[in-house]
Amino acid sequence: MSNTVLSFNSVSVVRDGNAILDQVDWTVTADQRWVILGPNGAGKTTLVQLAAAASHPTSGTVDVLDEELGKADLAELKPRIGYASSALAKRIPKRETVLDVVLTAAYSVTGRWNEEYEEIDTRRARRVLAEWKLESLTDRAFGTLSDGEQKRVQIARSVMTDPELLILDEPAASLDLGSREELVTLLGGYASDSRSPAMIMVTHHAEEIPTGFTHVLLLKAGKVVAAGPLDETLTAEKLSETFGLPIEVSSDRGRYTARARTAPADEPGANE
Repeated sequence: MSNTVLSFNSVSVVRDGNAILDQVDWTVTADQRWVILGPNGAGKTTLVQLAAAASHPTSGTVDVLDEELGKADLAELKPRIGYASSALAKRIPKRETVLDVVLTAAYSVTGRWNEEYEEIDTRRARRVLAEWKLESLTDRAFGTLSDGEQKRVQIARSVMTDPELLILDEPAASLDLGSREELVTLLGGYASDSRSPAMIMVTHHAEEIPTGFTHVLLLKAGKVVAAGPLDETLTAEKLSETFGLPIEVSSDRGRYTARARTAPADEPGANE
């Protein structure tokens, strides 16, 4: 297998005559951890659905783990991809235990039915739950968990099969400050481990980017504004272009902050 785990070549997705993605070129290698930023409607979720082999492009080609979408055996490809999203979480039965939510990832299903699991699968699920600080919730029903706990269970499920590519669609959305920081810290530790797979994370906020992430793709109206190393690409100029207003960016110990730039009090128009 090559070092490239994901490749978009002139990829477009058109729905009802509207280009959701427009001629996107993008490559992810095994040692990279990417964050995708952009305004609502930029095409971020559509992009990661393609990366997760959950949909197909209208034109262009998408290669995931050396398999071209449209030609790949999805039953064999999907277990090699870890994917966590709010849409997937809605399909998890609320009465499913946390252990079974994670365990069923081995069959790429969201509810336990008649599958047979070996003891090695159960041991693996329990180890993953411990790594994400969820061992105390093993026997709890998924529907009784807090948002932060559910987010971590989804991520634990997504890494259950030792994926070669991990995709997280807005994992910190709707979390309070404490839950967000706990999750971002855990993700930072995971991303910083050289044994972890290539990672792609969608977010709306620079503050949610964990340490250990290496690259960023900025998306606007289905087009790539910029893509490259995080410290070179997440700039005030490029973020301002992406979101359509003046933005300031700062960083401290590997964490980022972005906010609208305000004029000093003595500048014309500052008090208008």
